[in-house]
Amino acid sequence: MSVASVTTDDDRPAVDTPTPRAGGGLLDPRQLARSLPGALRKLDPRTLWRSPVLLIVAIGAAFTTVLAVTDPSVFGWAITGWLWLTVIFANLAEAVAEGRGKAQAATLRRARQDTVATRLVGWAPGAPADAYTDEVVPAPQLRQGDVVLVDAGGIIPGDGDVVEGIASVDESAITGESAPVIRESGGDRSAVTGGTRVLSDRIVVRISQRPGESFIDRMIALVEGADRQKTPNEIALNILLAALTLIFLLAVVTLQPLAIFAKGWQAAAPDTGAVTGTGVTGVVLVSLLVCLIPTTIGALLSAIGIAGMDRLVQRNVLAMSGRAVEAAGDVSTLLLDKTGTITLGNRQATAFLPVDGATAGEVAAAARLSSLADETPEGRSVVSLAAREFDPGAPEPDPLPCAEFVPFTAQTRMSGVDLTPPDAPARQVRKGAATAVLAWVREHGGEPGTGVDRIVDGIGGHGGTPLVVAEHVAGEPARTLGVIHLKDVVKTGMRERFAELRRMGIRTVMITGDNPRTAQAIADEAGVDDFLAEATPEDKLALIRREQEGGRLVAMTGDGTNDAPALAQADVGVAMNTGTSAAKEAGNMVDLDSDPTKLIEIVEIGKQLLITRGALTTFSIANDVAKYFAIIPAMFAGLYPGLDRLNVMRLGSPESAILAAVIFNALVIVALIPLALRGVRYRPAAASTLLGRNLLVYGVGGLVAPFVGIKLIDLLVQYVPGIS
Repeated sequence: MSVASVTTDDDRPAVDTPTPRAGGGLLDPRQLARSLPGALRKLDPRTLWRSPVLLIVAIGAAFTTVLAVTDPSVFGWAITGWLWLTVIFANLAEAVAEGRGKAQAATLRRARQDTVATRLVGWAPGAPADAYTDEVVPAPQLRQGDVVLVDAGGIIPGDGDVVEGIASVDESAITGESAPVIRESGGDRSAVTGGTRVLSDRIVVRISQRPGESFIDRMIALVEGADRQKTPNEIALNILLAALTLIFLLAVVTLQPLAIFAKGWQAAAPDTGAVTGTGVTGVVLVSLLVCLIPTTIGALLSAIGIAGMDRLVQRNVLAMSGRAVEAAGDVSTLLLDKTGTITLGNRQATAFLPVDGATAGEVAAAARLSSLADETPEGRSVVSLAAREFDPGAPEPDPLPCAEFVPFTAQTRMSGVDLTPPDAPARQVRKGAATAVLAWVREHGGEPGTGVDRIVDGIGGHGGTPLVVAEHVAGEPARTLGVIHLKDVVKTGMRERFAELRRMGIRTVMITGDNPRTAQAIADEAGVDDFLAEATPEDKLALIRREQEGGRLVAMTGDGTNDAPALAQADVGVAMNTGTSAAKEAGNMVDLDSDPTKLIEIVEIGKQLLITRGALTTFSIANDVAKYFAIIPAMFAGLYPGLDRLNVMRLGSPESAILAAVIFNALVIVALIPLALRGVRYRPAAASTLLGRNLLVYGVGGLVAPFVGIKLIDLLVQYVPGIS
């Protein structure tokens, strides 16, 4: 079976079409109902132990259940019911957060359908058809390194890289974008994902995934929250909440001797009326503990983390760890690879510029001839431009009977073709870097010609790449025909997005292998703060380490294999989905839209995650003050009448006060679920401004809301029979 190389017109689908996103507005009540079974399943102690706050609430609810059974009362059963609802509501927050990823996971599972693959055994680049065989095997049997053929209409059976051909691929199941994308060999757009569909032509793919570790498998696990690891900040906050819980637990336990004393006093003087209401019973002690420990943030903490990951998924960014999301919120330096990140990715031939009496048509014909076997995107763009501008509709020339192609190498820095027609003198055509081709011209008895240096310098000075074209006919000195202008096209809107990053306090640095003049031109056009030219992978690593040694967090975006070490070293490594498998493996985030400016949204989500967690922690702790004023007077005013002055809300009775506090404690969790999922809105501002705003809104709000809420609930529960 032969596998033909495919060439197409170099026009590519636009990549700037906005991707549909899931809404981030108010919570759909139906989503609460759908998530309720999951919340009930999370009552399993093996799940609850991960949150010490919820574990204590569940133990307290079980304890009050025993007390309500042994000493039944309306008050005891009411407290018990609302304590269990508190645990369920807390689990519901996490279940809803996880449920928001179910729809995307279902779509991804449909993409990972059972399929078969045409495996090519013995295939090698350029091998003749009889050198290898093909066999049809189930996709799960493929192993890393296997080579498969995928025709138009076929499903790509696994993650890999295109090693031959070019095709249009439908990746909508992964990215949500309906427009097809081009995947091709010889460039940074070679990576393909298992489960996507080839729409046109055919490609040969080398499988890069290990069994059971496909990109879609990891996406499914991450969007469902199954693989979400707690971040360092989240772990630290969990430790703080556990410490506060332990402190309040010890404080409440020490009240038991006072409860025993109060019970004895009431038995000794039953007619004094000194002790009224509930007294300090076990039910009341548990109510006090649950209301004073940071139940609200303990219930919402996991949901906040899951929702942060989900917000990234809604923006078509796959985060491999929550640590990266948090780090994005504190990034101060952003390194961007130029090719495919700031620019469209592949240099495009835009003009043929003749010298020394040659015509543009001669330059185009020679350039096209030398590029027919060039599988790189640049080579294909040369062929496309020559056909489009000088010979539209003409069939492809067939130089194979008398041609020997000279491939590009890093040593020669040029490529071309040697023609030996039987009825004409031998002819050699070369195209490549100016210094290499001009040296070749001199070696074959020619002179560079006038105007070449001026054209080359002019193209380089404007951010382009010059390729010189020359020919040598046997018996004559070599001559320079002209220059091909390859241009890096800066993506639309780059300057505006980089200005926005600058306002957020993020310094942008463009990294490129181009010479300093070309790099300077692209940097000026794109609007980055600085650039590193002629950069090697070692240079990128050294730059990242210097920034990190200065205490700065570094984000890196890239798409090529040569970006992989830097992506792995950076605190936030965002790989483009159009890039190579090596880049996606090295980064801790993958942008499915391949938009480098997506980092702005990633940073905003990281900051939003940190702000949301801090805001709700502030709100939760501030709540305790109001609950203190509700429960403490109800417990002790009978023993110490002076404490009745603390009953500033003038609650109806001890039973109604305690029950109102417990009910509010449960309902506030449900009320805050939409905020935990949506996140506190981030506005670029100084840290002191953000802190002051959050203290005002969530600190003062956390103090005021319980006073209002508990008072309203108290007015209602007084009408419940059995609650005095």
